[in-house]
Amino acid sequence: MAKTSYVDILPGLENQFFSGIRSDDRFVFSKLVKKIALLSRKKKVGLTQHSMLPQVAALWAGLSDEEKDVWNVAPSAGQIASFGVSGFGITIFGKAVTDSGLNGWRLFVQDTCARIVNDMAGVATPSLLHQSWVGQIHIGGKATEAQIVQIHPHFYWVSQKIHGKKGMYEPVLVTEDLALPVRISLNYSSNLAAINGSPFAKFYARFWHSYQGADQYTDLEIPLDYVTDWKNAEIDISELLGYVIRYDLYLWISGLRGDLYFDRIESYHSGQNWARDPFCKDVNQGFTRAFYQIPKHWAGVILPEGAWFESIYKDF
Repeated sequence: MAKTSYVDILPGLENQFFSGIRSDDRFVFSKLVKKIALLSRKKKVGLTQHSMLPQVAALWAGLSDEEKDVWNVAPSAGQIASFGVSGFGITIFGKAVTDSGLNGWRLFVQDTCARIVNDMAGVATPSLLHQSWVGQIHIGGKATEAQIVQIHPHFYWVSQKIHGKKGMYEPVLVTEDLALPVRISLNYSSNLAAINGSPFAKFYARFWHSYQGADQYTDLEIPLDYVTDWKNAEIDISELLGYVIRYDLYLWISGLRGDLYFDRIESYHSGQNWARDPFCKDVNQGFTRAFYQIPKHWAGVILPEGAWFESIYKDF
């Protein structure tokens, strides 16, 4: 492979030169590589044979108009300005950037492809409380508790998709100016069993604020039912003593074993939802290389052997 540090392109040939190359690694070892623009007939046949879209399209065509209407309503149910890896309404340096998100057909494709990959037959029934991938905390074996956190300092980095660039993301610095009131909420279902005399399960925000020169900590808590079908829970706070510095979100289960499923996380203030990965596409996602400065969506605080958390697809 030829290596060069500088290329002198003749005037008038710029478009021709860049039409045949693309950027590869843009951060650590920046380089240009050949762009594969044309596919042979053999490769095209191979791609279509591996595609799930024909199968998904046939299932969509078999739905009634009423069933399609339910799928069209599901993506917008409870949807508010928010952001995450999908870039769903992020505020960067005071400027709001929005994304339309999924429509009914795209949600159906996402959900049905996940079913096919997981060897599940048929078509799911769309829910207004959760969509395809959901977060799960599992406590089993000898473990008796689990706690995970999503940090929300004043400044932090997120991964944002570059508009018009397929599969390309960039790190973006976010300034989260915390302003009361704050509302936190989630949709969840659970199947937990108590194993000692003082069990609890809760979703809460811990606020760090300063009053008369002393640090104060206040928890805004939502107690979670041990056994329940999907439901919504929310709580808000409008006043705190002194100057509010920051907050973090926690999910904490103690004295219980079983499973907690959650989706549509909300941390709403200043006119938008600041929860990262609110639709729980990858709650345990980590970032490396040029994105190393981006915090995980959720990080384990207490995760003994037998306890774990992940995003899953489950038919329920």
